[in-house]
Amino acid sequence: MENCDWRQDPRLKQMAPEKLNCLISFAQTISQMPQDQLLSAFLSMQTEASQKGIRFNDSETELLVSVLTEHMPPEEKKKLNMLHFIAKKLAARSS
Repeated sequence: MENCDWRQDPRLKQMAPEKLNCLISFAQTISQMPQDQLLSAFLSMQTEASQKGIRFNDSETELLVSVLTEHMPPEEKKKLNMLHFIAKKLAARSS
């Protein structure tokens, strides 16, 4: 990812180091990926993080989505936004 402005986001200062490392690693991975594979990469990253016991809160997830969608084609961006919306609804039901 050529543009590293997202690393200046003030929310990063509050993020646990292991979460920040996960986010940086993910950003580096997707920077070299074909755009049509970004959505599956995001889902894989979330699964991997979950298996390591890393859970992202709503604010952190918003940051992940903004990093991911920065270079994403509009069609993929819509898919991700829909998945994010559904995930929030499901999380609200289970709380």
